[in-house]
Amino acid sequence: MAKKVKYFYNSNTLSYEKVDLNWKKKTGRVLGYLATASIFSAILLSIAYNVLDSPNEKELKKQIEELTVQYDILQKRAKQMDVVLNDLQERDNDIYRIIFEAEPISAKERSIGFNGVERYKALEKSNYSSLMIQSTRKLDMLAKKLYIQSKSYDFLTREVKNKDRLLASIPAIQPISNKDLTRMASGFGYRIHPIYKTRKLHAGMDFTSPVGTEIYATGDGIVSESGTERGYGNRVEINHGYGYTTLYGHMSKIKVWTGQRIKRGEVIGFVGSTGASTGPHCHYEVHKNGKPINPINFYFNDLSPAEYAKMLELSSRINQSFD
Repeated sequence: MAKKVKYFYNSNTLSYEKVDLNWKKKTGRVLGYLATASIFSAILLSIAYNVLDSPNEKELKKQIEELTVQYDILQKRAKQMDVVLNDLQERDNDIYRIIFEAEPISAKERSIGFNGVERYKALEKSNYSSLMIQSTRKLDMLAKKLYIQSKSYDFLTREVKNKDRLLASIPAIQPISNKDLTRMASGFGYRIHPIYKTRKLHAGMDFTSPVGTEIYATGDGIVSESGTERGYGNRVEINHGYGYTTLYGHMSKIKVWTGQRIKRGEVIGFVGSTGASTGPHCHYEVHKNGKPINPINFYFNDLSPAEYAKMLELSSRINQSFD
């Protein structure tokens, strides 16, 4: 095969002349081709590296997408669990513990132990340390809240078993039977003292009745004090447990002794006018956790709705107390 001969048109001579390439020109053309090819190759490789994914990269990205979806699902579930748990905590404090006369668990008690950072030190070396620490802390908080709530329900379960004892212990009747009452002389609140003529808190209720009328324990308990003092005269105090105590004053005679176990409705003494009193009556107080509360709220075993309404009206009148 004959070698191809190349010609070019020479405008000066107005004729075609043979192209004669020496080795320098040939080498230059080859190097130019190689340089152009290298540049285009570099551009194509750069595009492929930055834009197009390798099979391995595609697989890794797919795994990351799947893990991200699973992580989002777990986060939503953790949030739902936290909402449910908060609802259980509110029910525990605002309903169940009120029913059983128990102190609510404070927010501080429920969250104690979450302030330390040392327990998450090992996770700081991870490439996703912030994400890992955040998720681990959230799970730890849920676990601690669940543990505290579980213990609370254990406590409430025991209280349910003791419910009969609780109901028997809470003061729930009048210290004087309705048939023996002359009148309800004075109720809970600020009244004029009959002797000192000053306005002071009357911490109980006065039930007027003839001397010798029986006085009843208003709930099960143990006699914590039985004796005489200047103000209340012959008096009896009963500790009913669950934070409740009751006091009965101005007795003509005491029938029980300190340390004696008492049942609701049992006679503990008799109406009198001993101590700082202006007439025969039973002064009666109810205390919860050491503070006097209105006894009118504790006659649900004794009075009909009509009788309770009448008692409430009489006890609310601003008058002079008997002691």
